[in-house]
Amino acid sequence: MTEDVQKHSVHTLVFRSLKRTHDMFVSDQAKGIAQDEESHKLKMGVKLKVEYGPVLHMPVLKEGKERVSHYPDGLESQQSYAHAGDVPEYLITGTHAYPSGPGVALTAETKMHRNPSEAGVHSMALALPPSQARLDASRTAASIAEIHRHAGGAERVHPQSTAVSLIDGSGTRNSALMRRAPTMPKPQWHPPWKLFRVISGHLGWVRSIAVEPGNQWFVTGSADRTIKIWDLASGKLKLSLTGHISTVRGVAVSSRSPYLFSCGEDKQVKCWDLEYNKVIRHYHGHLSAVYDLDLHPTIDVLVTCSRDASARVWDIRTKANVHTLTGHTNTVATVRCQAAEPQIITGSHDATIRLWDLIAGKTRATLTNHKKSVRTLVLHPRQYTFASGSADNIKQWMFPDGSFIQNLSGHNAIINTLAVNSDGVLVSGADNGTMHMWDWRTGYNFQRIHAAVQPGSLDSESGIFACVFDNSESRLITAEADKTIKVYKEDEMATEETHPVNWKPEILKRKRF
Repeated sequence: MTEDVQKHSVHTLVFRSLKRTHDMFVSDQAKGIAQDEESHKLKMGVKLKVEYGPVLHMPVLKEGKERVSHYPDGLESQQSYAHAGDVPEYLITGTHAYPSGPGVALTAETKMHRNPSEAGVHSMALALPPSQARLDASRTAASIAEIHRHAGGAERVHPQSTAVSLIDGSGTRNSALMRRAPTMPKPQWHPPWKLFRVISGHLGWVRSIAVEPGNQWFVTGSADRTIKIWDLASGKLKLSLTGHISTVRGVAVSSRSPYLFSCGEDKQVKCWDLEYNKVIRHYHGHLSAVYDLDLHPTIDVLVTCSRDASARVWDIRTKANVHTLTGHTNTVATVRCQAAEPQIITGSHDATIRLWDLIAGKTRATLTNHKKSVRTLVLHPRQYTFASGSADNIKQWMFPDGSFIQNLSGHNAIINTLAVNSDGVLVSGADNGTMHMWDWRTGYNFQRIHAAVQPGSLDSESGIFACVFDNSESRLITAEADKTIKVYKEDEMATEETHPVNWKPEILKRKRF
């Protein structure tokens, strides 16, 4: 019985509280704020002066009767309507430029002025300075020329003409200089590439490739836990190195010392002495699989990146961990070094690219344009630019601040690797075994290759994990999921007549994200 009373009393209190709240606000919720006439007049007067000040001296349209000003300081309303059949006339008050000069009184002939014709309106519009929107449009169009100037190569962008139309009194267009849409410059001709040699020997996916500076041999790392050294000219196996206990994800050959560096999913980073073919140094510190490594071209420094979302800078000789580059929020999949600033660039599965200050060990810039994991980076050998590969796009960037240049769209797959040579041939290799060849300057896709898998392999084992040009740039070496290494070369018999560039001067679309 007591519980029923308490329940009833609480229910009653809540209901009464709701009713009081409802009664308090129900009367005012639909009412608008009363308008203060004086404030409204003052606001409109200020608005007229600020927004219509430059045209307030213009004549007021007569309506056959005097109008009363509703605004302060004698400002007249500009709203007027002419009766059907009436010829609108302007009433000119005060001194005006129609007489011989300012300050001269108006005569009976100059006091009335008829509405200008349509031709007069257009001629007046042409005399006006260009609007801000037109200036912005021309600035946007001209920026494409700047893109190609910065990206290198000869500029072939058509000059932008001014968008001005001359219309006579009858409304017909007698002459026009219309702004042409920016067109894609004709790409440089590149000979097609063809499969030259297939090298077998690994027992697992081939994950990484590096060519030695003398261009005599190259090295591959595989999921079979071995590192193999191959003769570049003949494709014969020279040496196998064992020591990793898991997939070898990265290899690099030093140009400053007889050392080979490797990293793998066993968290290990090893330095191999190629005179004794054995490991002489280990670099301990990564907490998870090490996915990539790169050597600084001028300093004895090694940079590695890992699934632990960090990149580490190592002193090669002392094995000291100079810097731990933190900031990425997911696996750091690729790292590249260069002598100029910024000296380290990393790409991550958090879809960002970071440019690092090597001295301070801090992020210099973060590029967030990609929407999906950035798995590969490549630096142009001659220009101060680089490209990044992701499942959404290939993007080109300008150093030192990572200014966006252009998108290379069309390789609709997970892009694992990029390579570029001095001739401006960019190669992208993907998870589905396709390889696209691009003209670096224009972003034109001039060739697509999908090589057959090794006999006995499944079609699903078609994937390219790494590709690199040799030092002569006449051979392209790819590491693939069918356990093979494929070597491509340019077709020496091809000419521009037999293999024309089937490009279309389509409108060049630049995505600004």
